[in-house]
Amino acid sequence: MSVFDSFQKKHDYLICVDSDGCVMDTMNCKHFNCFGPCMIKEWGLEKWQKEILERWNEVNLFTLTRGINRFKGLAKALKEIDGKYTKIIGVDALVYWADTAPALSNDGVEKAAAQATDSDAKLILEKALSWSKAVNEAIVKLDESLKVPFESAKEGLAAAHAFADVAMVSSANRDAVEEEWGKFGLLEYTDIVLAQDVGAKAACIAEMLKQGYDANKVLMVGDALGDSQAAEKNGVHYYPILVNHEKASWDELITVGFDRLKAGNYTPYGEKKKNEFLKNLGG
Repeated sequence: MSVFDSFQKKHDYLICVDSDGCVMDTMNCKHFNCFGPCMIKEWGLEKWQKEILERWNEVNLFTLTRGINRFKGLAKALKEIDGKYTKIIGVDALVYWADTAPALSNDGVEKAAAQATDSDAKLILEKALSWSKAVNEAIVKLDESLKVPFESAKEGLAAAHAFADVAMVSSANRDAVEEEWGKFGLLEYTDIVLAQDVGAKAACIAEMLKQGYDANKVLMVGDALGDSQAAEKNGVHYYPILVNHEKASWDELITVGFDRLKAGNYTPYGEKKKNEFLKNLGG
């Protein structure tokens, strides 16, 4: 039985909400302390650590590729490192897998490594899995004071839950996001958790639409281009939580965005918010 089989639709409206960088103020600390440093260690890149970590953070946090899937981000980074700093064995195999695999997850890369017949491909896929597991372990060990919700995010979830079903739609590790949301009482405003193990965000939204929602009554709340694209692919609305303006974004969603959605005239407002979102990330 899948997580969707046990879901019960209660409202006409559906609010899908990303976690890291949207509800939880965890994007920066996870990338600064876990993702990039674990890549440096796994591939022995200490010689170029400063430059590589700056580039990792730029790609994953502060440009339009913010929120990219961890394995796509890894493939992009290692391909650049291979061309600029040092040879990365099997990098093209990782890039190909990240571009074509149906499931970009630990299980997915583990299966790909087991099935690989080329030794270089097997090596880099095994190392990608080792890196991803190390990242998850490092995230668990982060100081708890670093893993908190943005101001007004909990109030936003509560406001959404008052009139809509709420789905967490995240590409993060399930155990991590459930622990974080549970600690701050956010799960009580959440009807279904769709994390990395379930599938890509667009696929998760598509499955939720099968529950009988009118796409015009569905809103994806996120902070990255991937969130916007997942919404667009499914023909549903998008609301951005702007980087470095998170509290103001949540406050506006509560006081303006939800009302526009319920009034049935969200589209022009949504276009305005999307332009603000792209400009904020340098698009």
